[in-house]
Amino acid sequence: MCHVIVTCRSMLWTLLSIVAAFSELIAFMSADWLVGFPRTPESKIGHHGSPEPYRPTLGIYGRCIKVTGHRRGILCGPYAVHFGEIASGFWQATSIFLAAGILLLCAVAFISVFTMCFQSIMKKSIFNVCGLLQGIAGLFLILGLMLYPAGWGSDKVLAYCGPDASPYKVGLCSLGWAFYTAIGGTVLTFICAVFSAQAEIATSSDKVQEEIEEGKSLICLL
Repeated sequence: MCHVIVTCRSMLWTLLSIVAAFSELIAFMSADWLVGFPRTPESKIGHHGSPEPYRPTLGIYGRCIKVTGHRRGILCGPYAVHFGEIASGFWQATSIFLAAGILLLCAVAFISVFTMCFQSIMKKSIFNVCGLLQGIAGLFLILGLMLYPAGWGSDKVLAYCGPDASPYKVGLCSLGWAFYTAIGGTVLTFICAVFSAQAEIATSSDKVQEEIEEGKSLICLL
């Protein structure tokens, strides 16, 4: 018989797991990791007769630039069609580690939805298994984020950030929201890994066992 067990701690862990996975996925896909120094398109004139500067953005494999002419506006898309075209070997390693971490987080987020009905897998607590996977994912994410600044000396970054850019020195660029989102998602991943133990305790408490013995199939506890 399937017992649906819902507790505040287990639901909070599920919600945080989903948020961590989506925040990392959105950050990885974004082109707003680096914000380049201001540029001035020659054919774009402002209301006061002066050119309107803009700041292009550069991601791990994508970029956003401003185009002029007939199709003027901000154009975003991948600059690297193939894996080997990513700006540097460090960013290639970053993309591998981040992708591995995100894959694990998405798997945990998917499984977490079903923890209301299934609390164990192969006689092991599903919360502990998911917490272990989240810890491994967090390590992958940390490795990716540590390698990312090492690629700031690539030719692609120099074009966006000026000649002063070098590994771990951003030059004329500034860090975009995607980088900070990835850091926040990594911190949240470790919080989820630790909090999974609390979710396991909440769903296997004596009060839950009493509700099961009373024959209840839907158990909701604070």
